[in-house]
Amino acid sequence: MGRKLFAVIVGIALVVVGFLYVKNSEPEVQKPQASSNIGVRVGKNSPVFTLTSLEGDKVTVGQPGKITVINFWATWCPPCQEEMPELDLFAKKNQQKINFYAINLQESNGKVSEFMNKSKYTMPVLLDKDGIVAKQFQVAAIPTTIIIDKNGIIKHRQSGAMTMNELDGVINSM
Repeated sequence: MGRKLFAVIVGIALVVVGFLYVKNSEPEVQKPQASSNIGVRVGKNSPVFTLTSLEGDKVTVGQPGKITVINFWATWCPPCQEEMPELDLFAKKNQQKINFYAINLQESNGKVSEFMNKSKYTMPVLLDKDGIVAKQFQVAAIPTTIIIDKNGIIKHRQSGAMTMNELDGVINSM
C-alpha cells in the first residue's frame, strides 16, 4: 500500500511539473481587459504580446510610445520572400523612429536564422513558434502587415505583400 501511495504522489507531482513547464514555455500573450477598445482590427488598441527574438531575447510588442510595424511571414511563402528586400530597407531606414518586427510563423530558429543570414537581411525577427500571436491577430494569410500608431491604435492592416512606398505612404498619413 505504501508503494502505491508513493507512486500516485510521484505521478501527480510529475503532472504538475509538466503543466508548469508547458505553461511557462508558451509565448506571453497578455489577455485583453474587458474593454471593447482592444482588438485586432483598424481603430482598435493593439494587444500587447511578448515573443522571443532570433537572438533569444524576450521582446514586448504593442506598447504605446513609438509607431510599430509588424509583419507576419514564413520562409516558405513566395509573397513573403518577394517583399523581404523592401521590408528590410524600410526597417533600416526607419529604425530610429519606428519599431519594426518581422514575426515568423511556426518555424525553427535555425531555419529562420539560415534564411536571414543567406539573404543578408538585418531586420528584427521574432518567433511565433506556436502561432499563438498570429491566431490572436486573426492572421488568415501571409504576409500580413499591421501598423500601430504611437498611441497603440491599429491604423492599417493588409494581407498580401507591401512595398516600401506603401509603408511610407501609410506612415506619412498618420
